[in-house]
Amino acid sequence: MAEMSVPITSIQFFPKSALCSLSTRKFNPHDLWVGSAIVSPSPKFCLKSKYNSLPFCAAAVKAASSSEKTQTEPMIPPYNVLITGGSKGIGYALAKEFLKAGDNVIICSRSDERVVSALDRLRVETGKQHVWGTRCDVKEGEDVKNLAAFAKQKLKYIDIWINNAGSNAYSFKPLAEASDEDLIQVVTTNTLGLMICCREAINLMQNQPRGGHIFNIDGAGSDGRPTPRFAAYGATKRSVVHLTKSLQAELEMQDVKNVIVHNLSPGMVTTDLLMSGANTKQAKFFINVLAEPADVVAEYLVPNIRSIPTNGSRKPTYIRFLTGLKAYSQIFSRIAFGARRNRYVLED
Repeated sequence: MAEMSVPITSIQFFPKSALCSLSTRKFNPHDLWVGSAIVSPSPKFCLKSKYNSLPFCAAAVKAASSSEKTQTEPMIPPYNVLITGGSKGIGYALAKEFLKAGDNVIICSRSDERVVSALDRLRVETGKQHVWGTRCDVKEGEDVKNLAAFAKQKLKYIDIWINNAGSNAYSFKPLAEASDEDLIQVVTTNTLGLMICCREAINLMQNQPRGGHIFNIDGAGSDGRPTPRFAAYGATKRSVVHLTKSLQAELEMQDVKNVIVHNLSPGMVTTDLLMSGANTKQAKFFINVLAEPADVVAEYLVPNIRSIPTNGSRKPTYIRFLTGLKAYSQIFSRIAFGARRNRYVLED
């Protein structure tokens, strides 16, 4: 909708008060229409047409402002954390770090067996018992609704929801050779699954006194660079950034202030997913130079994630482990001094 001006001849001005300050500024589509009165989400003005009365306009402004006053309970640790795809890889490493920090953690996986195994290992490795898990296929709406209900039953609320579940079908090959099944798995898990998880996380969090923070994990391709041999995966990760930005704009437009959506970038992590593609000279080079074990990445990411609710931040954040400066520095060190050669795989 384009901006439009309200004709000054159609406006009766109220005296300034604590409730309304008056203005003839252009109407922004993010403002709310209430009858024939225009009310800003942050009630900076109140306009009256011949069809409205002062009590009606005042009530509308009061309703808009009262919504801002809800959900103001501060977040204090320990935090309640939910991690999709938390049975292995970076999801498992994140769960372990949150537990070591004293938080309560819920993980999920498509396999009941992997959930049980991960829970046992997490309890042994951290000595913490406040971790729970359940089976969930993120591309199935009912599964994710059940996951949210499970989290509410166990912990009553979730402070931090990390959308980590992803798939490359363990397949690195040209798109022309990809099967229908592989493509469907990658796209439905990484794109549709992320959308469903964000929907359920927002619905859960906006009704919580503490609100909540959603972190969407990106991956190769999220910056728009090409991802040959895993083009479908790269395309879905590019969509993560767009979806996150769109949700940030939606929540702002709806004046939802207690739910914040962030991006989380772990960089190259030596998971089974990444290492299954270490079969070309170029892939081996970049894995040795840029990749890090999941535990190392999680040790950096978790304190940065936890600092956001701790500091009471309400601004969307992009947390990156592998920054451009760090990547270029490590590549230069490799080329100039031979550093990081053969760290994980033998190069030709």
